[in-house]
Amino acid sequence: MHPHLARLSTALSAVDPETPKIYAWGFKLAGVLGGGGRLLACGNGGSAAEAQHLTAELVGRYRADRRPYAAIPLHADTSTLTAIGNDFGMGELYARQVRAHGRPGDVLMCLSTSGSSPNVTEAAEAARECGLTTWALTGPAPNPLADLCDESIAVPAGDTATVQEVHLTVIHMLCDVIEKACA
Repeated sequence: MHPHLARLSTALSAVDPETPKIYAWGFKLAGVLGGGGRLLACGNGGSAAEAQHLTAELVGRYRADRRPYAAIPLHADTSTLTAIGNDFGMGELYARQVRAHGRPGDVLMCLSTSGSSPNVTEAAEAARECGLTTWALTGPAPNPLADLCDESIAVPAGDTATVQEVHLTVIHMLCDVIEKACA
């Protein structure tokens, strides 16, 4: 087996015991979205792309044709990002948006392969202050983001690409549960 595939296989096997948590998150998020709440998602670099992938599956569709759900990738509004970064500093990029868009009962999904991105951890802190549920997808634990969020799934892999690929798998599993729960 190719080394990349071997790393991915090992990481997927290690995350398999988290399947019940993924189902629980999916059912919880189905209730939030079905009730008019929203999902906010944030990350940097490849994790930002994963956050946007998640929100696109919810606003668009994953497999089923259904009504769109309110899901916002916090990195996608470049005018807002640059204004916040310029006026308040990079640490506030996501936290300020969480305070603007998040409502009690909403969910913030934080993605970070390191689990230590300051702007993502500050977003999680803001979300908790505002009454949002906070979930994290991270690389190996322990890490500050996993410790800060209500719940987390930490991928025990040292390779960033492997962590991101497992995050995408978890995202697809989550979307599958949401669509089935909301059907």
